[in-house]
Amino acid sequence: MTFAGNDEEEGLVVVMPAPLLGLAKEDLKGDYVKLGGDDLGEDNRFVAGCMTASSSELSYEGNSRCWSLWWWAKLVLVLIFVGVLAAVFLKWVGPFFMDKEIIPILNWETRTFSTPVLAVLVYASVALFPTLLLPSTPSMWVAGMTFGYGFGFLLIIAAVPIGVSLPYFIGHLFHHKIQSLIERNPKNASVIRLAGEGNWFNQARAVTLIRISPFPYIVFNYCAMATGVKYGPYLLGTLIGMVPEIFVTIYTGILIKTLANASQEQRFLSAPQIILNVLGFSFTFVTTVLITVYAKRRLKELQRDEELLLQ
Repeated sequence: MTFAGNDEEEGLVVVMPAPLLGLAKEDLKGDYVKLGGDDLGEDNRFVAGCMTASSSELSYEGNSRCWSLWWWAKLVLVLIFVGVLAAVFLKWVGPFFMDKEIIPILNWETRTFSTPVLAVLVYASVALFPTLLLPSTPSMWVAGMTFGYGFGFLLIIAAVPIGVSLPYFIGHLFHHKIQSLIERNPKNASVIRLAGEGNWFNQARAVTLIRISPFPYIVFNYCAMATGVKYGPYLLGTLIGMVPEIFVTIYTGILIKTLANASQEQRFLSAPQIILNVLGFSFTFVTTVLITVYAKRRLKELQRDEELLLQ
């Protein structure tokens, strides 16, 4: 590294190696001037800092580009794997499973219940099963198989408020017990507490992200009230956060019915049907994963923000 300095009297340029900055330089008048580290240290530090910053920026850009390429490569591999898995399921596993399990249940269902009665049963199960700590996903599948996207979605979304409100209000009776259970798991407790932080909008946003994330649906129904979240943002965030899951379960029910009909009629799906179902399944799977990853990332960011505010 060299240092360049201008001689203002003669217009000369003096170039000296950095290690020799502590030596003496003779000026035009015959005197000697000491060039110590204190005289030129600031300039040298500035130049060195610029070089270090430039190399760091180049390294960061290179790492960022490599990481982006690797992320897309992994996404392509996942899509290929999911597509192959879906094709195998649709071709061999699905028909066998349909013959043994699904078709008998569907036949019993159609013989036993009319469509209006089935709608009432689906609504009641989605509304009451979460309070009883029972999963309501099979009922959503039935809604997809029987009513499709339109009426099936309306039927489920109308029952969700009851299914999440009953545990919320019942939880008030066991407020202290639930809080003690939450304290035993600090990792999950930090996520749940986000629902009760901030104003109305922040609470609704946190509840939405928690509903989209893999956090257990039934558990949060009972634990939400212990966070201090108000009922309004709790309900709104739940309805928004449940939309992706509802569409996924309805699509799953429609797919199950398609495979069951093909198996019952002793015919294979045509090539276009297989391709469309594989693409639909892959798209649904990838979309669900991306939304879930985004929700988890946003929850972590909110956790870091809360920790910074508490410091």
